[in-house]
Amino acid sequence: MIDVAVLHDTGWPGTDWELLAQRAVFAAITHSPYTNFATDEAMYEVAVKLTTDDEVHSLNRAYRDKDKPTNVLSFPMVQADLLQGTSNTDDGEVLLGDIVLAEGVCAAEATDKGISIADHAAHLIIHGTFHLLGYDHMDDNEAEAMEALEVAALASLGLSDPYGDRVTSGV
Repeated sequence: MIDVAVLHDTGWPGTDWELLAQRAVFAAITHSPYTNFATDEAMYEVAVKLTTDDEVHSLNRAYRDKDKPTNVLSFPMVQADLLQGTSNTDDGEVLLGDIVLAEGVCAAEATDKGISIADHAAHLIIHGTFHLLGYDHMDDNEAEAMEALEVAALASLGLSDPYGDRVTSGV
């Protein structure tokens, strides 16, 4: 089972952020090799924080040595090579990690893309979830694999390809 806790600061527009985050995390997990997390008896937990650019800026500086805000940060709690054995936890709970989004950066990017902040946030939560599952985009092959998973997860929510360079068939 999947449990998503959502914390959000004021400033984010009126949307059912809890439902959006739950659907986005679920879509990412079910489009990954860890699809069994959705039906396992163990509880897989993800925290999503919707906050200010200032808070994300501070986190980005502290944890990534980058002195600027970014759209999304992910903080995995389980090493990727240990994810396969997570259903054997002592207490039946697995903390996958935290995802943090910056409202101002997300809003500006959504405006630039001509989409709603909710749709962009859904993409960023999916992106962050894949990071929690051990995916990265440090080289072209990793980036392509991660993007393909993101596109499939987004399509399952009725959202279009944010990268705009993939051809889908049968949709």
